[in-house]
Amino acid sequence: MATNSPRGSAAPRFSRRSVLQAGGCGLLLPNLLPTALGRNSIGYDLPQGEKQLVMIQLSGGNDGLSTIVPHGDDGLGAKRKTTLPDTSKLLAIDDYRAFNPMLKTCRSEYEAGRLAIIEGCGYPDPVRSHFKSMEVWHTGSARGRSAGDGWIGKLAAEAWGALAEPLSVVHFGGRAPYSVFSSTHPPVAVASPTAYRWFGEQDVYAMGGSAICEHEPAMDAGEASAPEAKGRHAGRDRALQLLRKTLDDAKESSAKVRRAAGAYQTDVEYPASALSGSLRDVAALISGGVGTRVFSVLDGGFDTHSNQLTLHNRKMATLSSALGAFLQDLRRSEAGRNTVVVVFSEFGRRVAENGSKGHDHGKAGPMLVFGDQVKGGLYGEHPSMTELDEGDLVHTTDFRSVYATLIERQFNADSTAVLGQDYERLAFL
Repeated sequence: MATNSPRGSAAPRFSRRSVLQAGGCGLLLPNLLPTALGRNSIGYDLPQGEKQLVMIQLSGGNDGLSTIVPHGDDGLGAKRKTTLPDTSKLLAIDDYRAFNPMLKTCRSEYEAGRLAIIEGCGYPDPVRSHFKSMEVWHTGSARGRSAGDGWIGKLAAEAWGALAEPLSVVHFGGRAPYSVFSSTHPPVAVASPTAYRWFGEQDVYAMGGSAICEHEPAMDAGEASAPEAKGRHAGRDRALQLLRKTLDDAKESSAKVRRAAGAYQTDVEYPASALSGSLRDVAALISGGVGTRVFSVLDGGFDTHSNQLTLHNRKMATLSSALGAFLQDLRRSEAGRNTVVVVFSEFGRRVAENGSKGHDHGKAGPMLVFGDQVKGGLYGEHPSMTELDEGDLVHTTDFRSVYATLIERQFNADSTAVLGQDYERLAFL
């Protein structure tokens, strides 16, 4: 088992009227034209041996020090009098670190060599705002959204280009994160196995930061038949025709997702949680071979400013049970065994607890990488518990090194082209 670490160590909405007034849906069409102009909209089977990636976002700022607990630090108990997990029940990694008592799946995957823990993940000049920090994580750039597409959107363009299909990137659960936003390869966003996120016959919900063209009242017969109206609305009619075509593609993609989820059969019993449901849907699409290369899943509730011990332990138990079923299910197929699963959050939490038995927004935290292809162990260096930045851990690993490793070794793509600069690759793949 590899070890490199010593002990010390929401998308905008636009009305159709405003988009059209901005210039014939010019804001929207770059994101929709590839589908509207004839790409196969119902996906395709991946070639044998192709690899997949599942990104699980723990939204709200997961407390890394209560996930991977540095129990060997003598001063930890004094800083966390009410929020420290029961040290008698910790699941030891070594004489310094241990898993939260609820993370039994992580412990078993780590012991089997299928879990890499990347320590101290963050970025230079971090911010404690959920939105600003997520923009950095979602784009891989300190500039956030002004840097352009999300990093997964850029990956789709770089790795698959014209071969990318509408089902190449799929998000399950709620509004899709900006990481999957692409001006050329829009993702599919699915709220459940039985419903694609679209609203009404002439409405398009383009997730991940794309515009939404909402339905307007139809023109009356007189306006529609006037010659000057025909000329004035010619460009708009063409745009609406493309939007309707995109909606048809969405319906076909939706049907394929529903068929894959509905037809899926597994002996693995998933626990009853929203996260488990989303991961079961991911397993269904991986097994069904619909052509998806990157999956995005979001699990919220990690903003533990108060009553953290109870709330965080509950979230850890949900994460562990969902991952346990999902990883077991993946190992049933070659496609699943070629899948890598990454768990991350936008930041950690402060070292010392606050006056509400919780922890406020922090900075660095661990990333977890699971899979049969993963070289398990500890990577990076554990942040110092004494040399803090205004009470926060100082990051020791740039999270973009994890992205670069995934881009290069999971998908054989150019990480510099995707991330804008060269980052160190790690040895977990």
